[in-house]
Amino acid sequence: MKIALMDSGIGLLAAAAAVRRLRPDADLVLSSDPDGMPWGPRTPADLTERALAVARAARAQGPDALIVACNTASVHALTSVRVELEPAIPVIGTVPAIKPAAAAGGRVAIWATPATTGSPYQRGLIRDFATGARVTEVPCPGLADAVEYGDEAAVVRAVAAAAALTPPDVTDVVLGCTHYELVEETIRAALAERTGGDELVYHGSAEPVALQALRRLGAGPEPDLPATGTLTVLLSGRPGALPEAALGYAEGRLLGGHRAGIGR
Repeated sequence: MKIALMDSGIGLLAAAAAVRRLRPDADLVLSSDPDGMPWGPRTPADLTERALAVARAARAQGPDALIVACNTASVHALTSVRVELEPAIPVIGTVPAIKPAAAAGGRVAIWATPATTGSPYQRGLIRDFATGARVTEVPCPGLADAVEYGDEAAVVRAVAAAAALTPPDVTDVVLGCTHYELVEETIRAALAERTGGDELVYHGSAEPVALQALRRLGAGPEPDLPATGTLTVLLSGRPGALPEAALGYAEGRLLGGHRAGIGR
């Protein structure tokens, strides 16, 4: 079983690591776009073209499924990627976990990029799935870039700024960008201080997306299988290795501990 994941950068690490934990035997293809990142400031049409190129590079590796492990790409390019790859290759998009976060009717904070915060897409999810919950949209300028480049000081600054905008009585936090899941512990620490140490519930997309990909393939989680899965890394279509910044995160180190399999 081979599962491909795509993103502009290393935001795909969280979902890839989730797949690795659930199915250590799965071959993984990580297709990113260092030549064209970041995708957020691009026009929808330009972003879609970049995303299609990354998806085509992944398709050439013969995956059984493709995860679009990027919220922004899922908003603007998911339909185009599906038109090109399906039905031969199932395509799974990434949606912020607003529905489960709002299920208990508490106070929900949605951390997202400035481009996503207040967007019709996110407002539609809030309208459709967060009725009965009090929702605060929290823009996190600079956080995704800081995570991408492994800039720890910039991560701490961006997290602190977003924490200051988060209501102190919040009960649930949605990590609405795949990059944010890589620094969840930093976010937890900042919000624990902000909320007086109250236990918050965090909602990411990595594991739900990984489970959905397995379901689409008629497979289930088998975390005790031997770790035989290979790792293929594509950088704007070129065979490569995990970026150095990726190895600064637990998810990157988990993936980097498995043998490489360029083109396999």
